[in-house]
Amino acid sequence: MSAVEAGPASSIGVLIVDDQALVRAGFRMILEIEPDLRVVGEAVDGDQAVAQVAALGPDVVLMDVRMPGTDGVAATRRISWPTPRAGRAW
Repeated sequence: MSAVEAGPASSIGVLIVDDQALVRAGFRMILEIEPDLRVVGEAVDGDQAVAQVAALGPDVVLMDVRMPGTDGVAATRRISWPTPRAGRAW
């Protein structure tokens, strides 16, 4: 079972967003060592990041700023825009 599928109940869910697969893999390896962190997903650009946040509801998004297409700054604006999501303090 991978960290994406299960983790401690009090763990922090992290979404990794970077256009480079090697960078995502490196961050995943570092984060999965920590018992209180779990990688809930990955995205390759800002549009995927926005979709993954909506689908997975991570606690933290580790996002690259410079990516092709929708960059990390624009995606962060879209993700952090106030929405009526139950249980979230935006």
